Amino acid sequence: MPAHVLALARDDLHRVSKQPCARVRLIAGLGVEGDAHAGLTMQHRSRWVKQRTVPNLRQVHLIHAELFDELYAKGFVIAPARMGENVTTRGIDLLGLSAGTRLRLGTRAVIELTGLRNPCFKLDGIAPGLMGAVLEKGAGKTLIRKAGVMAVVVASGEVGIGDPVTIATVPPILVPLKPV
Repeated sequence: MPAHVLALARDDLHRVSKQPCARVRLIAGLGVEGDAHAGLTMQHRSRWVKQRTVPNLRQVHLIHAELFDELYAKGFVIAPARMGENVTTRGIDLLGLSAGTRLRLGTRAVIELTGLRNPCFKLDGIAPGLMGAVLEKGAGKTLIRKAGVMAVVVASGEVGIGDPVTIATVPPILVPLKPV
């Protein structure tokens, strides 16, 4: 099956987990309509005090459903929206894409990847050990973050469960995703 939207979520409060929903509206320059993390400037409480005027590079959080499969094999049962993502995809390697890659969700909405989600200790409140399970040691002392990617909305549109996820554009120079 081609890459598609498996689940959607939003929450008007600043909580780790979000509320599942059948559709969301992405608004250019802001994020997910009705979500606490939507806005032109930084909305994440952990960073808001020091960075409230910084552009919001974390308007939309995406996680690949394949991560849930991997976590299940490690003994974790995590449903979509529990880790705070707005969009759960299946069939696209989000972590392997370049910063600046644009994805079309459905027919109109377009997002641009800005970086990796930097997982925090609050994941252990969902399931003990979850934070460690989404971090992996790579070559040398590198840390591989698997908790999804962050994006900004560049074209508004409605997105529904089952909608296709396609690569709209790839930057001419590939830039590895870094935590934002």
